[in-house]
Amino acid sequence: MFRFFLLSIVCLITIPGFAQFPESKPEDEPFLDIGVALRFNYNLSTWKEDQLERGGDFGFDIFRINVLAAYKGIKLNAEYRHYAEGFGGGMLKQGWFQYDFSEASQIQVGLNQVPFGIQQYNSNNWFFNMTYYVGFEDDHDMGIKYIRDTGRWKWQAAYYKSAEDLVFSAAEGSPDRYSYDILGRNKENNQLDFKVVRRLGDSLAHELGISTQGGLLYNLDTEENGTRYAGAIHYEYKTGHSLWNIKLQAMFYRINPEYAPGNNLNFVEMGAYGANYNVANKGEIYTAGIAYHIPLETRLLQGITLYNNYGYYNKRVSGFENSHMNVLGALWTAGPMYIYTDAAFGYNQPWLGPEWENAFTAGTPGDTDWHMRFNINLGYYF
Repeated sequence: MFRFFLLSIVCLITIPGFAQFPESKPEDEPFLDIGVALRFNYNLSTWKEDQLERGGDFGFDIFRINVLAAYKGIKLNAEYRHYAEGFGGGMLKQGWFQYDFSEASQIQVGLNQVPFGIQQYNSNNWFFNMTYYVGFEDDHDMGIKYIRDTGRWKWQAAYYKSAEDLVFSAAEGSPDRYSYDILGRNKENNQLDFKVVRRLGDSLAHELGISTQGGLLYNLDTEENGTRYAGAIHYEYKTGHSLWNIKLQAMFYRINPEYAPGNNLNFVEMGAYGANYNVANKGEIYTAGIAYHIPLETRLLQGITLYNNYGYYNKRVSGFENSHMNVLGALWTAGPMYIYTDAAFGYNQPWLGPEWENAFTAGTPGDTDWHMRFNINLGYYF
C-alpha cells in the first residue's frame, strides 16, 4: 500500500503558497503534498461612482488547490483555481509532468510557465506589472520545457504547441483562463522560447538575462498562419539574505496576423479571467520594481514588504495612446495569512480605468486621466 507523506506548503515571501519538492527522497517511496488557499478581496475604484457611494466592495476572490506528487522519478505539479463566475470560474493555472535528469537539469511536459523575462514574477504586488496584461508575465502554455541550472548559469528552452486550448477545434478560444493569450479570430501555435540567465557576485544575487520568443498565429477566417516574436533583456537583484529586491526589464514584441481583407490589422484580441480586450500589434514595455522587506518578531506580524512597481507601454501604432501603470503597496505576513494592500494607478490600463476594450489600443486620446484602485487582498495559505 502506498505511503503518502503530507508536508506543509513552503510559502515564498514574494507570492505565498508556492510548494516545493523535497531536496532528497528515495524514488520508490511515493510523495504527495497538497496545499489550499482561500482569498477575499476589497477594492475601491475612483472611476466607479456607484462604488464610491457604497464605500467599496468586499467579496470572494479565489479558492485554490495545489498538488505536488512524485513516484519512481516522475513528478507532478498542478494548481487548480476557482474564481468568482464573473472572473472565469474554475481553471487550471498550471499542471505538468516532470523528470529530473540530474540535480541541475529537468524536463517539464504540460501546462508550464513560459520562460520569458523575470520569473517567477516581474512584480511584487497583487496586480502584477504591465507585462502580465499583454501575455509576457507568468504566462503558461501547453508544451515541453527543458531547464538547466548550474548555479552561475541557468538556461531554458521550450516548445509550445498551443496556449491553454479548451476546445480542440477551429473555434475561438475561451477567455476563462489564468494567463493572457491571443484569442478571438486568432490562435497561438508552434511557439519557441529560449532564455538564459547569468548570476553574478559572490552570493549570486545579481541575475542578468536575455529572453527570446517566436511563434505562429493561425487565423480562423483565412486559415493561414501569421507570425509573432518578442525579445527582452532583464536584471534582478535577489537573495535570501537580502532585504532588497530590484527588478528591471525592457522588452519588445511584434504580432503579424493574417487577417481577412478589410479587417483592422493594428490589434489582436487577448483574453483571461472571462473577458477579452484589444491589444496593439506592436510595442515595447519597460518595467521597474523595487521592494524592501522589514522582518518583525511580533505575535501577529512576521514581516512587512514595501514595494513600488512601474510599467510603461509604448505602442508602435500611429494614433494609439501609450499606457502607464504604477502600484505602490505593502505585503503583510501574519502566520499563514498574506495581506496585500495596494494603491494601483493606471493610465489607459483596462483593469485600472473606465475604458476596457480599447485601453491597450487607441485608449481615449485627449481625454485620458489617471485612475486609482485601492485594493486589499486577504489570503490564507495552508
